[in-house]
Amino acid sequence: MKEEFILTYALIKWLIMAVLSGALVGAMTAFFIDNLEFAIDFVKNLPVHSLYLLLPLGIIVTTLSIRYFAPEARGHGTEKVIEAIHKRAGRIDIKVIPVKLVTTIITLAVGGSAGKEGPAAQIGAGLTSSLADFMGFNETDRKKLVICGISAGFSAVFGTPIAGAVFGLEVLYIGKMYYDVMLPSFISGVVSYHVAEKLGMTYYSLPETIIPSLSAPSFMWLILAGVFFGMISFMHIEILRFFEFLFKRMKAGLVSKALVGSVTILGLTLFLGNRYLGLGGETIDAALTGNAVPFWSFFWKSIFTSITLSCGGSGGIVTPVFFIGATSGITFASIFGLNPLLYGPLGFVSVLSGCANTPIAATIMAIELFGGKIAAMAAISCITSFFVCGHRSVYPSQVLARPKSPVIELTGEDPVECSSSRPNLIGLRFFQIIRDFPEIVQRLKNEWEGKKKT
Repeated sequence: MKEEFILTYALIKWLIMAVLSGALVGAMTAFFIDNLEFAIDFVKNLPVHSLYLLLPLGIIVTTLSIRYFAPEARGHGTEKVIEAIHKRAGRIDIKVIPVKLVTTIITLAVGGSAGKEGPAAQIGAGLTSSLADFMGFNETDRKKLVICGISAGFSAVFGTPIAGAVFGLEVLYIGKMYYDVMLPSFISGVVSYHVAEKLGMTYYSLPETIIPSLSAPSFMWLILAGVFFGMISFMHIEILRFFEFLFKRMKAGLVSKALVGSVTILGLTLFLGNRYLGLGGETIDAALTGNAVPFWSFFWKSIFTSITLSCGGSGGIVTPVFFIGATSGITFASIFGLNPLLYGPLGFVSVLSGCANTPIAATIMAIELFGGKIAAMAAISCITSFFVCGHRSVYPSQVLARPKSPVIELTGEDPVECSSSRPNLIGLRFFQIIRDFPEIVQRLKNEWEGKKKT
């Protein structure tokens, strides 16, 4: 009875903490999104040419605010939370919350290309970290509560409580999950979603996608699509890395880097239009409903986002990933003459799977957004994309705990940014046969000789 008593106590404790954290994060996320939408609408009503002044000014204000008030708020939010969990037992400075909220609103309102989920996750993690300190929790319990904060923030932003809960568990490691946090994470996600909805948040209203039956030809197309989306994920991660490296190596101050980045974005906008500025919600909606989008939309969105985040802008990374995924799905469908109403949504979730190494959360998100009939197809495409993208991530602090294939050996559990691996071709059955070929021949020879004697 001792074990049952302890487990019952833990269940009650985490039910209470999960509900409390979900309610706090849901309310704060609704507040953040309301102010973000107000700021975006306000800037839209200004003269068009004001963008040429507001974008550089906004990025400068953002990068200086982060530098002097909360350096942890730099970048795309979720990455810093993962780093805090792995390196500081989930401890996050309370100053991150207001700084991340304000700087993200500024960045997105003036046209910076970023997302809204990273700040929500970081705000949620900051709130739950402070709550853990207030409750006097130890390091293990603080980490669990911060994971609940990630799940709650993701769930409230996108209106996908189950996918949000799984995302918070799955995004920390490649190949490992914290199963003991599963129940509070789910409860936090569901509570956060409902609280945010009650406070006026609205979510994507998508038409039901017509899903064909799964046949041998469609199965092969799904595998090919997963390979394509995995390569798109690979491309986006490498572009992000390139621009981060470029701006780090640039011998200039923060203001100069912000000016270089924002002027580059404005220059690209003159040639490409304003489709790639801000959240890009209209283009995402168009792609998910099967409408045509420019062929290279996914590439240019990756460029705009990478420059924005590298030069000092603040915001999330998942919303741009959705843009890249949905538009690349339309591109894939147009190349092979396939149904864009199917491959736009598949790209939407499959590129998330490849970029963030979260195939389970991505598949569940497909079901929550597009209906249960897409489940099998989404799973095939998401898992293939996850596999093809390799051991890389948009979150460099994500720990590589288990290789994606037995032919890869890891040297230890390290963050993706500094992990090392080596091929183990003996892990393939083909190479095992080659290695053991002389022994196999000798065994067959002995058996043959034995049969001849009998």
